[in-house]
Amino acid sequence: MNTLIMLLREAAKNGGRLPTQRLLAEKLGSSLGKTNALMRKAKDAGLITEEAALTDAGAAYLERYRVDNAIILAAGFGSRFVPFTYDTPKGLLPVMGTPMIERQIEQLHAAGVTDVTIVVGYLKEKFDYLIDKYGVKLVFNPEYAVKNNFVSVYYARGQLKNTYLLVADHWMKENIFHTWEPESWLCCTWFEGATKEWGVKTGARGCITHIDTVGEDTWALNGPAYFTADFSRRFAALIEKAYETPGTDNDYWEHILMENLSGLEIYINRQSAENVHEFESLEELRVFDTSYAAETGSAVMRKIAETFGVSEGEISGIHPLKEGMTNQSFVFHVGSGDYVFRLPGKGTEVLLSREAEKRSYELIAPLDIADELVYFDDESGVKISRFYEGARVVDAEDDAELKRAMELLAKIHGAGIKAEHRFDVAEMIDFYEELAEGIDSIRFTDYHEVRAKADELLAFRERLAIPEILCHIDYVYANILWLPDGGERVIDWEYSGAADPIIDVAMFSIYSYFTRERADLALSYYLGRAPLRAETARLYMYMALAGFLWALWCQYKQGLGEEFGDYPLVQYRYMKDFYRILKEEGYLDE
Repeated sequence: MNTLIMLLREAAKNGGRLPTQRLLAEKLGSSLGKTNALMRKAKDAGLITEEAALTDAGAAYLERYRVDNAIILAAGFGSRFVPFTYDTPKGLLPVMGTPMIERQIEQLHAAGVTDVTIVVGYLKEKFDYLIDKYGVKLVFNPEYAVKNNFVSVYYARGQLKNTYLLVADHWMKENIFHTWEPESWLCCTWFEGATKEWGVKTGARGCITHIDTVGEDTWALNGPAYFTADFSRRFAALIEKAYETPGTDNDYWEHILMENLSGLEIYINRQSAENVHEFESLEELRVFDTSYAAETGSAVMRKIAETFGVSEGEISGIHPLKEGMTNQSFVFHVGSGDYVFRLPGKGTEVLLSREAEKRSYELIAPLDIADELVYFDDESGVKISRFYEGARVVDAEDDAELKRAMELLAKIHGAGIKAEHRFDVAEMIDFYEELAEGIDSIRFTDYHEVRAKADELLAFRERLAIPEILCHIDYVYANILWLPDGGERVIDWEYSGAADPIIDVAMFSIYSYFTRERADLALSYYLGRAPLRAETARLYMYMALAGFLWALWCQYKQGLGEEFGDYPLVQYRYMKDFYRILKEEGYLDE
């Protein structure tokens, strides 16, 4: 790196005079001989005096390298820190009494960097107080839920100058920021053995020549970065190009750097692992900040402790399950067992009856097929259930597994369980439509035309008058578990109710994005024979109506700030496509 600027910086930080050569050499990471030669060079250039004092020319020269601003990326969910991040963004979690992002801002301010932009997304409102407390600016990333953090840089690209780029959940013991920076750099710490962190290789003067997504016994990316104005200009153009390139949604901004490293000059900033921290789990944070050991301050952790009669410190092994569309869930370990905690998602208190869900669990209990409950609150919907280690979900594209899933469904339906609570698709469509219109979030241009088609299918359904039994309704492949011992479990009965049993086959089909042919195959497996034309008509009708229903469901949830990618489009298309099949092939006339 540019050691001349670093030398002038040390003089400016030290009241305008350089420290002793020995101390200066230590700060520059250089030998005494090289430090002496560098001082001579600065004196000859008129940047410092013979008495090692910074001259006006030296101060002016140094000023070219002043840091303009900082950008802090804070849009993500922070899944590895559930349950804390259900209501607090990870960067706002306190470490040693201070939220991580506040510590970063204070360290930046101490270095004279007061222009700070925070890119927000998840729980964006939580960051508003920082405007008043520190004078920061907030930039919203509307795609935070569906794309990785390079998009946060994209939305802040207009702020890239001589810029520090930080992630909100890093914690630095000692301040590594400066008023002036000589070169672009990436903060790296040393990792012994194999690491999932991105390893780097360096060439002359510490210039990074290679970045690898895996490493072993290596300096690896960990902590902030700094971009010079020239680097920022080049990198912003690459970020814009990546944003327009298909297949980049899951990229970190470091991916763009790694793929274009040959045209960019950036150096390693070696830092001690004792100084720069990124906490990967609650266990890591507990070791570092012992205040988390006994009591975390999380209502969810407190509920678990109360349920099992343990201290919060005895709850370990926390990791998120793949986030569902309705709820948020995570696995934890207590005593000798592993369990799942389900926290109901936004709007579910309106969408679902937890009392009905509890009744379904009671009704299905004799079959010993549902997930085993440890705790269930029929008001809030909070549920703790057994976690099935080694279980796997159904592969819906595998014929043998599809057959087994449909035969299991037929077995459940074969019990003929009656339920007073119903899942009436007509009532649910009316209900979801009312909710969605209430927040003005129905976005389909031809909605009223398609709604008329749905009404036609609902009238057809009424004429069928099919006897109803308890159905799962959410019979998605991810809710069907094959256990290591050969057993089976069907979990999450929250949408269940009395309905035409073929609705479960239809739900499985549209959740799996099945073609018509594969849905037909699922029905034949369920029936154990070739379907009658009337049975096929029911399957197609429910695929259409359920697609319409879930498209409306998504409209409501999107109005609450959630995002589901192409899911609502696919479901809306099921309504249109299968209505057309029913109409053109005469099913509705029979």
